[in-house]
Amino acid sequence: MAGSKIQLAVGLDTGSARTRCVICALDNRGIRYLSHGLAPSAGWSKGRIVDQVAASESIRAAVIDAERGAQVAVETVTLGVGGLEVHGAQSRGLYEFGRPHELRSEDLEYAVSLAADVRLEHNRTLLHVLPQDFILDGRAGFRRPQKNICSRLEANVHVVTTSQHEHQALVAAAHLAHLAVEETVFEPMAAAYACLGLEARARGAAVLDLGIQSSDLVIYEGDALLLASSIPVWGDHFTRDIAVIFKVTYEDAECLKQEYGCALLGLTADSSLIEVPSPEGRPSREAYRSELNEILEARAEELFLHVRSELQRVGMGRRLDEGVILTGGGALLTGMCDMAERVLDCQVANGIVTEEDIAGWPEELKSPAWSTAAGLAMYSAKLKLHRPAARSVNGLMGLVLK
Repeated sequence: MAGSKIQLAVGLDTGSARTRCVICALDNRGIRYLSHGLAPSAGWSKGRIVDQVAASESIRAAVIDAERGAQVAVETVTLGVGGLEVHGAQSRGLYEFGRPHELRSEDLEYAVSLAADVRLEHNRTLLHVLPQDFILDGRAGFRRPQKNICSRLEANVHVVTTSQHEHQALVAAAHLAHLAVEETVFEPMAAAYACLGLEARARGAAVLDLGIQSSDLVIYEGDALLLASSIPVWGDHFTRDIAVIFKVTYEDAECLKQEYGCALLGLTADSSLIEVPSPEGRPSREAYRSELNEILEARAEELFLHVRSELQRVGMGRRLDEGVILTGGGALLTGMCDMAERVLDCQVANGIVTEEDIAGWPEELKSPAWSTAAGLAMYSAKLKLHRPAARSVNGLMGLVLK
C-alpha cells in the first residue's frame, strides 16, 4: 500500500480526554477503513485549547498511531468542532428576478449565499450554512425547486457559527502537527453522517454527541437540519458531582462512574455495597450503589431536560420518528438511553458505525465513542467526491452534502 496513489479521507476527533483519528481510503467501491489511532489529549481546559503545543502533540500522536497501521502518510484532515462556543441561528436570503424565471442550481446557490451573508458578532466565524427549504413567490416548503418558475426566490437556512479565537486555536494546533485542515465540521453533524441515513433524517431524528467537556445537538427533519446547539451539561459534570458528594479525587470518581455507575435507578443492583476509595492512610469506605446512581440520575435527567427544551423550541417534541442517537464517550454510561427515553418520550439508541457505512470497519470500533471520528472521515470522503472548483460561501458544502 505504501507509495500507491491512494486517496485518503481522514477524520480527526480532538476531545478533551482522547484524540481519535480514522484513516479511510476512497476507491470505486466507496469508502474503506484502513486504520485508526488513539492518544490521550493534552492542552485542553474546560473544552478550550489552552496550550496549542500540547494539543498538537496529542494530535500528532493519534495520527502517527493511525499512520502506522495504514502504512500511509497523512497530510490533510477533517477536524471536528464542538462546545458551548458553537451557536446556530435562522437566516433568510431574498433573490428577486423581476420577471418569471426558471430556477437553476446557480439561482438556489445564490439565494443561499445571500442568506449566509449575515453580520457576525465580534470574534465569530462562519462554520456551516445549512439550507432548509425555499419559498417561491410566497409559496413555502420547496426542498429542491429546480425547474420551477418564479420571480421571487427566498432561501431559509440555518447558520452555524463558532468562536473565531477557539476555531483558530484548533486549526493552529493541527498545523503545528504538520497537518493541513481540509474542513472543520460541527461534531454531531459528522456523527450524523456515520449513524443516520438520509431516510432517517427525513423522518425526523436528532444526534446528541456527549463528550467530557461538551454536549452538542443537531435536529433533522425532511433531510434538513433544523437546529444546531450546545447543551450546558456534559460528562465532566457527572464525574465532579461524584467527587464532591463522595469526597474523592476526580480520578477515583471517574473510576466509580465507569465501574458501578448507572444513569437510571433500578437498572442495577442498587442495594449492593461498593467500595469508595479513601486518602492514603485511611481505611476505605463502603456506600450503597444507589447513592452513586442517584447522583448520576439527577445529572442525566438535567441533561435530557435541556435536550427536550431544544426539541420543543423547533416544534419537534413529539415528531422524532427515528428518535435520538447518542454518540461520544458519555453515551457509554449504563442507563443513558433509558433515561433519555423516559425524559424525551421517544426511542433512543447508541450511534454505532457498521461495515455498511465504512467497508471493513472493525468490531472493536463499533462504539459510540468512535462515531464522530468515523463521520468526519466520511464527510471528508464526500467533500472529495462533490467539491466544486470554487466555493463562494464558507462552509456551503456542509449544507448540500447528502
